[in-house]
Amino acid sequence: MIVELLSREHRNIERLLTVLEHELDIFDRADRPDYEVIRAIIAYFEVYTGMYHHPQEDRVFAKLKLRDPAAAAKVGDLAQEHKKGAERLHRMAMAVDSVLAGREVLRQNVDTIIREFLEHERRHIAMEDRDFFPAAAKALQPHDWAEIAQALSPHKDPLFSDATETRFEALRAHILQLEQEAEAERH
Repeated sequence: MIVELLSREHRNIERLLTVLEHELDIFDRADRPDYEVIRAIIAYFEVYTGMYHHPQEDRVFAKLKLRDPAAAAKVGDLAQEHKKGAERLHRMAMAVDSVLAGREVLRQNVDTIIREFLEHERRHIAMEDRDFFPAAAKALQPHDWAEIAQALSPHKDPLFSDATETRFEALRAHILQLEQEAEAERH
């Protein structure tokens, strides 16, 4: 079902946010984070969430507005939320580019921009998981889901599928390494 696909994508996005936060902690200690990994995370958000994940959610939301306007109103303006997220992503990309270009930029400003992005994304995902997805699962009819499924992109996730793009290989390896380290610490 489409909601399960979107939820799985949310779990994958959360993995990326964890990696980004890890790299930000390194940056905050005045060490050098893995900028290749950070740029790959930004690219993933630009490409996959911007071009595939959010448009899919927008289709589901459009149907929810037709079927249950009150539930849609509780979710709020999803398209605006996605737009604000894209703006935060752009600010983050510009801040990282400034650091990499050696421009004078306050570490605190970079930290604030990235932390705002992290907080917004986590809050946004939590709201969708808590309010949007259950409301859609309850209100939409089978023919709504079939119509949405027809509009699904055949493009596979470039990071979390068997169609891994070369530019994301270092990020994928980094995610697995950090998850293995976290697992080892728990035991």
